[in-house]
Amino acid sequence: MTQPVSPPRGSAETAAPVSEPPAWRTLAARTDVRTLSLLGVLLALIAVGGLTRPDEFLDTRNLQLVLTQASVVGVVTVGMTFVITSGGIDLSVGAIVALASVWATTVATQEYGLAGILFTAVVVGVGCGLVNGLLVAYGAMVPFIATLAMLASARGLALQITDGRTQIVTVDAVLRLGERDAYVLGVPPLVLVFAFVTVVGWLVLNRTTFGRRTIAVGGNPEAARLAGIDVRRQRLYLYLLSGLCCGIAAFLLIVLSGSGQNTNGNLYELDAIAAAIIGGTLLSGGRGTVTGSVLGVLIFTTITNIFALNNLQSDVQQIAKGAIIVAAVLVQRRSTSTT
Repeated sequence: MTQPVSPPRGSAETAAPVSEPPAWRTLAARTDVRTLSLLGVLLALIAVGGLTRPDEFLDTRNLQLVLTQASVVGVVTVGMTFVITSGGIDLSVGAIVALASVWATTVATQEYGLAGILFTAVVVGVGCGLVNGLLVAYGAMVPFIATLAMLASARGLALQITDGRTQIVTVDAVLRLGERDAYVLGVPPLVLVFAFVTVVGWLVLNRTTFGRRTIAVGGNPEAARLAGIDVRRQRLYLYLLSGLCCGIAAFLLIVLSGSGQNTNGNLYELDAIAAAIIGGTLLSGGRGTVTGSVLGVLIFTTITNIFALNNLQSDVQQIAKGAIIVAAVLVQRRSTSTT
């Protein structure tokens, strides 16, 4: 009988099995696909705007307006992205923007000029974020309840400060930031601030220990605690960061509108959450993308601008936004179930 011949070395039978690609490469590939998809949607919207209102939509001033309007809620969205990535939520961002804007535009504050207004807006935002963080991290309150309470309190305090009246800004240095003479190479200062916050947010989330801890806390808080991460302190820092972004956004809104009102920041919390979700940030935590969130803001702002230029009713606009949010959540659930 013939002896069985063993396959030669290097043949298919003895070759080592092909290893699976690392998880980070798979995640990066999915992130790239998601980002490209969002870019495709944004370009499609630009094409729609260009076709329906070519002279108005593609006008340089209108594009500058779109970017400027996106800047305020965009800065808020960067902070919201971090909070949602950690598994939390912040419903108070719009109310904090309102409170910071009216506190920073009181007569007493305006006596200190631009620096006083900026400092007050940031301090109020960080202070509110501190309260939220303490309630959530050390008070063991559900983020939804804690930030809902802050929403009501901040709105009420903003109304009490203004007594329902608009506070007009009289500081020339602040007003000049919103004029065309302050543009840098045709780019409004507010857009430059938004770009700076976006870049810093991306670097912090993707290239620092703080960002890795944020993702770990959102993915599995208990595993993060066993790994040596102080989960409570991390959550406190995240709400401080969200409050800081609200303070910056409040100052940008003051520059944009030239006033402080208790109605400022209305529904910013919904816009920020929606932009983060359609951008790819997982609502249950553990995954976040600043780039996607920013693209989400630009998509919503572009939709608003197109509807306004075409004289379409705001209720149709809200329906369109709602449909986009539902579609984004369904896509998230499908992609999560296949991982």
